[in-house]
Amino acid sequence: MHAIAKAIDAVNELFGRIIAPLIAVMTLIVLYDIASRFFLGRPSDWAFDVTKMLFGAHFMLMAAYGLKHHAHVEVDVLKRLLSLKRQAVLTLVGYLIFFVPFIWMMLKYGWLFFDRSFSRGETTYGMVALPVYPIKGVIVLAAALILLQAIAIVLRAVITLREERSHELES
Repeated sequence: MHAIAKAIDAVNELFGRIIAPLIAVMTLIVLYDIASRFFLGRPSDWAFDVTKMLFGAHFMLMAAYGLKHHAHVEVDVLKRLLSLKRQAVLTLVGYLIFFVPFIWMMLKYGWLFFDRSFSRGETTYGMVALPVYPIKGVIVLAAALILLQAIAIVLRAVITLREERSHELES
């Protein structure tokens, strides 16, 4: 189980390190749009749509990386007061009650959004008409990465419970 959790962590770490620097590309596009407005007197036709989609994709794709690094909202103040066993139980119950329905909806509806967008050839409004299905596909990819990271977290909670149980049996 340790090996599976470590492999999942490695995947999300690598993916996060690849995606994180792309914020610089988005910044350059925004700067181009600002310069276009200032020097040419009008914004570009494509920059706003591209940056809006890229920022959304960046945010979603970094979610699993954030979950891996515990950069998510959690009630750590109360959780840290508990024993390791109770922390593990709380993690398992929390993921069962809150995460399972969330990830099921994200995967199901993300796929439906992507499929409908792809089959209809959905595009943005305006002169450039960028395709929308890639960004909706990112919803499914992000959900898969988050699910993988959740599996690693649950595996670690199970490992902790097993270790605590073995310590209790030895005592």
